[in-house]
Amino acid sequence: MAIDDDLFSSAAPALKPAGHTVGSDISTLSESEIEEHIAQLSAEIERLRRALEAKRASRSAADNVFKR
Repeated sequence: MAIDDDLFSSAAPALKPAGHTVGSDISTLSESEIEEHIAQLSAEIERLRRALEAKRASRSAADNVFKR
């Protein structure tokens, strides 16, 4: 039985390219790429706002329990 060399390959798996990195060079981006980055960052801002609201609500609920 032959051993499949690909199973034991030392090559790193292909990674999905990262989204926009804050502070990265944007001078080479096209208009559509910039718009895509803006959309990604806007979605991330909304996700962070929801997480912050949830944490604040949790903290408020805990504060109310321990004030009694």
